[in-house]
Amino acid sequence: MTVETALIVGAGSGLSASLARLLAAEGMRVALAARNTSKLAPLVKETGALAVECDASIPAQVEAMFARVPAPELVIYNAGYRTRGPLVSLDPKEVERTLTISAFGGFLVGQAAAKRMLPRASGSIFFTGASASVKGYAESAPFAMGKFALRGLAQSMARELAPKGIHVAHFVIDGGISQGPGDSRAKDRGADGMLLPDEIAKNYLNVYRQHRSAWTWEVELRPWVERF
Repeated sequence: MTVETALIVGAGSGLSASLARLLAAEGMRVALAARNTSKLAPLVKETGALAVECDASIPAQVEAMFARVPAPELVIYNAGYRTRGPLVSLDPKEVERTLTISAFGGFLVGQAAAKRMLPRASGSIFFTGASASVKGYAESAPFAMGKFALRGLAQSMARELAPKGIHVAHFVIDGGISQGPGDSRAKDRGADGMLLPDEIAKNYLNVYRQHRSAWTWEVELRPWVERF
């Protein structure tokens, strides 16, 4: 049997780590891409993953990443950056960086993945969104701008690539992701009041395993106490 390969871009200690553990446990070969790969050492040791240094907003580095992971069946774009504050005091450079990492990096990775998947007419490209993908919050305009753009990219890609055998999906993570038992944000929300990263990861796997006769392009995930 052919071993499937998953590439997670923007890897870290939260959702990406849960995805890496689950996909490795499913028998997949996992590659983890991040600007700083030294932080991934414990996860690499745990999962047997390949660590790849990559700034997803730089085209040459994205191409170099795919040279090391040439034919992944699953690519997950989980990179993000946020700056926030009153509109009139936002630093334009920080806003530009938010848009570059949140949206332009997603385009570069999605384009490079599609180029490699189209010849075989198969593969999956997933994008991690947020509640800011569908609604803008006060003093959070840059994050909403980036996530709205990423959602638009995912929707356009899904409509173009699904008929060609490539499954594109966008995940709206509506709520805070728990950082474990010591997460102080969870104390006022009660049991399971925050998204558990292992449970989010299961949804990614379920979408990846969907039959092409019943693909979905978007999933919204939120804790049971979260307001819509």
